[in-house]
Amino acid sequence: MNIFLQALAWQFIDMPKGILKGWRNFLLFNLNYFSVPILLRTFVSPWRRYSYNYGKLFEIKRNFEAFISNAMSRIIGAVLRSFFIALGFFVEVLIIVAGAIIFIGWLLLPVLLLVGFLFGLTLIF
Repeated sequence: MNIFLQALAWQFIDMPKGILKGWRNFLLFNLNYFSVPILLRTFVSPWRRYSYNYGKLFEIKRNFEAFISNAMSRIIGAVLRSFFIALGFFVEVLIIVAGAIIFIGWLLLPVLLLVGFLFGLTLIF
């Protein structure tokens, strides 16, 4: 195989595979960085495992306080987990957009090089 065909194979076959593999790694890293699967699994768990014990059956005031405190801890946990899940998905969208720009830019690079060269020639002459 001559060097021109090797260069074309590298430009349009080998490197796009590498770019897609790197793009996939960034997407998977982001999900793990923000712990999105874990946050979805533990969405209504108490925040930082703060939970209060219930009293005996007829300790109504203590049971009510424990119920309210546990409910508030779960609500706070759900709100904060929602924020981090949304932030993780927002960064995921940014990675998707950046990866698409890089991938399309790589495929268009030879065309842009040729257009730039021709434009430079028109400026000279």
